[in-house]
Amino acid sequence: MRADSSTTFRSLYPPIEPYISECLPVSDGHEIYVEQSGNPHGIPVLFVHGGPGGGTSPIQRRFFNPAKFRIILFDQRGCGKSRPHASLDHNTTSDLIDDMEAIRQHLRIKSWVLFGGSWGSTLSLLYGEAHPDRVRNIVLRGVFLSRKAELEWFYQGGTRSLFPEAWARFAEKIPVEERGDLIKAYHYRLTAPEYERERLTYAKEWSLWEGSTVTLVPDTEQRTHSVDPVFALAFSRIEAHYFLHQCFLEHDDQILRDSHKLKDVPVTIVQGRYDAICPPKSAWDLAQAMPWASLKIVPVAGHSAFEPAIQHELICATDAL
Repeated sequence: MRADSSTTFRSLYPPIEPYISECLPVSDGHEIYVEQSGNPHGIPVLFVHGGPGGGTSPIQRRFFNPAKFRIILFDQRGCGKSRPHASLDHNTTSDLIDDMEAIRQHLRIKSWVLFGGSWGSTLSLLYGEAHPDRVRNIVLRGVFLSRKAELEWFYQGGTRSLFPEAWARFAEKIPVEERGDLIKAYHYRLTAPEYERERLTYAKEWSLWEGSTVTLVPDTEQRTHSVDPVFALAFSRIEAHYFLHQCFLEHDDQILRDSHKLKDVPVTIVQGRYDAICPPKSAWDLAQAMPWASLKIVPVAGHSAFEPAIQHELICATDAL
């Protein structure tokens, strides 16, 4: 299969194990899981996972040449192997930015590459705008700028038109009178004490909605993973918490407003043309605000980093660093 007329799709690098894994105590009782693999003396690259609340997995180490990169993965507050699990206490965007900086200082890294997709693109940009002197390159995929219109697209009026059967299942769990704000309705059921017994049911439905829309071609494995109880509980609670508060941004266009702070940082953007979760307009808007950035819109791809053509472009981007 070919990415264009002259290039074969790149595959992931072979599986690799961490050479060190640890839990780093940060603020307010949270512990963050951090692992390192690849070359201890290589270019430090931080994989910033999506969600919020998605956590990391071993396959994510494989976007990077292990001989060239010091590959760092971490689970954001409340998800993956970080503790306390599914906790919303002291879990805000500002906290996550501080955690990333704590990781950098703990690992004694002067500056690093950020590699983030979806919510990971949001957090990478916000961290970069807060600490531009600590970032040497940024590689983004499936850009999400945490704007109100983007949340409305996915949870109210846009994606539902492309996936009506998945939307019907997601929406019908909520009484008709509450369907005007499904983020609020689900958030209540994922956090209120009176819904504790039913919480996991709502968590699975929230997670399954996203899992049903993430790839261009239906992916049974993705859907199965999305309803894993441990994953779904953290993913749903943390996402609903962040999205109810519009990801704790000060302004709707905060990322675009502050993009000039990254003028000295090379930025590569990879975006699926048919991304139903984070439509290309956000990537386009970001590229217009950052004329020094490189934007690659992949013609036949959705949202997932593991769509063949998206995967190809991301590996090419990291190889080129």
